[in-house]
Amino acid sequence: MDSHNTSAINPAPALGASRPFRLRRNGLTAQIAGRVGSGLLVLWAAVTLSFVSLHLAPGDIVSLLIGEQLRTPEVEAAIRAEWGLDEPLLSQYLSYLTRILHGDFGRSYILQTDVSQLVLSQILPTLKLTAAALVVAIVFAVVSAVLTAGRRIPRSVAGALELTLVSTPSFWLGILLLYLFSFTLKLFPVSGDRSFSALVLPALSLGLPLGAVVGQVLRQGLERALEEPFALTVRSWGTSGLVLRLRHGLRHAALPAVTLTGWLVGSLLSGAVITESVFGRPGLGRITVEAVLGHDMPVVLAVAILSAFTYVTLSTLVDVLYLLLDPRLRDESRESAR
Repeated sequence: MDSHNTSAINPAPALGASRPFRLRRNGLTAQIAGRVGSGLLVLWAAVTLSFVSLHLAPGDIVSLLIGEQLRTPEVEAAIRAEWGLDEPLLSQYLSYLTRILHGDFGRSYILQTDVSQLVLSQILPTLKLTAAALVVAIVFAVVSAVLTAGRRIPRSVAGALELTLVSTPSFWLGILLLYLFSFTLKLFPVSGDRSFSALVLPALSLGLPLGAVVGQVLRQGLERALEEPFALTVRSWGTSGLVLRLRHGLRHAALPAVTLTGWLVGSLLSGAVITESVFGRPGLGRITVEAVLGHDMPVVLAVAILSAFTYVTLSTLVDVLYLLLDPRLRDESRESAR
């Protein structure tokens, strides 16, 4: 057979091999699109629930929105115009959805400022604290699981430490850290957000309990992975125990821990409310407490919708990460869809 005929025949198996790949890729894209669509549906439900709650709450809507601010005819007219309270309920709902889609959460009549600007000005310190706490949690969980999995005495010591951390409220842990490292040893500032050192103690206070929970799950998964046949094969290659745990075992043990981390990261935001108060830090937690105490309903609604957005985003990312980490889940999802 000449070279021309060979080149004419060879593309056939190449196309045949690429078709399953394209199908798998399209199937994965469809599953990711399904996860994103479900997340958008939950967000729409959260925004709708906030609108319904506002209208079903006892009392006049104007009184709810104005809070403890002095009620004058001018302020009442401004609120009615802003929220379209003189229009039909459906028009109010559609206008509310449109405003939320454009990031317009209304105006705080107590603080005399735009709610979106207020939230944006306070979200960065909270995100910094949450991200730092998440790093603390992941590092603690990985180090604890890798160093103690399958080792009786280190496992017992780590389990006792994790149980203590899980049982300790974050605000009490924060007070202990403040007493030891700020008031006694004077290594870190007591309060504020002026430097990286001011972030260390709040991040430890918020991240260690989460790391203790994730570490327990990760250790159990790692111990199961080390008993799998592939671990025996890797050991036969002369691979050290630490490399086996880090390079091969963690990937098999990570799925339950990743799911748990995704669920618990949302709790970091609620925990940040107390931690920011203990350490005197700016952030969403502090304005949330002040809004609840001052009955500043526009700020409370904005924080609630932002919290729902955060939860939905994180859970969607975890679902997508799950599909990428474990190809078996893609096959199960395709079979269940048939």
